[in-house]
Amino acid sequence: MARSLTSIIAVALCALLIAPAPVLAQAPAPVSVGPEAALDLKIAVWRFDALGIDGELVARLETLFRMELARLSKVPLPTRRDIDRSITADQQTRCTGEEKCLAAIGKKLGVDVVITGTVGAMGTSYVLNIKVVDVATGKSQKMQSDPLRGSPDDLIEGVRVAAYKLLAPGQLHCAVQIQSDIIGADVALDEHEIGKTPLANQGVIGKLALGKHKLRVQAKGYDAFEQDVEVHFQKVSPVLVKLLPSDKVIGTGKTVYVEKNPIYTRPWFIAVVGVSAVVLGGVIGHYATQGNCQTFENGELMPGC
Repeated sequence: MARSLTSIIAVALCALLIAPAPVLAQAPAPVSVGPEAALDLKIAVWRFDALGIDGELVARLETLFRMELARLSKVPLPTRRDIDRSITADQQTRCTGEEKCLAAIGKKLGVDVVITGTVGAMGTSYVLNIKVVDVATGKSQKMQSDPLRGSPDDLIEGVRVAAYKLLAPGQLHCAVQIQSDIIGADVALDEHEIGKTPLANQGVIGKLALGKHKLRVQAKGYDAFEQDVEVHFQKVSPVLVKLLPSDKVIGTGKTVYVEKNPIYTRPWFIAVVGVSAVVLGGVIGHYATQGNCQTFENGELMPGC
């Protein structure tokens, strides 16, 4: 598993150098943006130690971390070679991450903060434990990254987030771009009214926290659009909303039962039939009670008695 993830991180490094934003097939790709403001701090990365995992893998993660700090800092970071020239092998061996020795190393390197850390496995993911030491005071700040997954995009974003959480938490946000085919639709994000389409700033809403946000777009005569939108660090995630007319009935999903009442089951029909039967019976009875007398004379049948 470590060997396969090493290959993945190598791909991540190439992606960071060549294409800072992944292109999503058949969908708008989030647009990457750089740091809002570079830091004046002079930063040095001491080293990252491996906890039960492949050392080469940790070295590649450390390289990712250094590259992101280089984007964030105005002052170039000391390279690994610069550190090896300034710090003796004995000092490097004796310093195992204590604040006092890291502050001393920072003074020799002429930096403001020294960063060190460890990388350990957590199931199929990896966790970055980072310590930042203020060289002037010798005090430290520690943090643990969210689990870093095995895809290049997740590794890059996880390392970026870790760097910004430590040194520039005020810049740890993202943005979403909302566009619709309907003019005048009401837009709400996380239950807050944003405005009507087309929104200002080409529909870009910035300064959002990382993670999912609830988007709602609605217009009179159209079905409301509701969706959870996930936004990523230093990216503008585009959302194209297409509203459907609400008068288009595709189906209600109901089963309607229609009860049919034949004419012979209705009360008025039964009454008419009853009366008719009584009248007909009376007529038949009347004729049945009258006699029919005949006599036979001279070889012929004659009426009467």
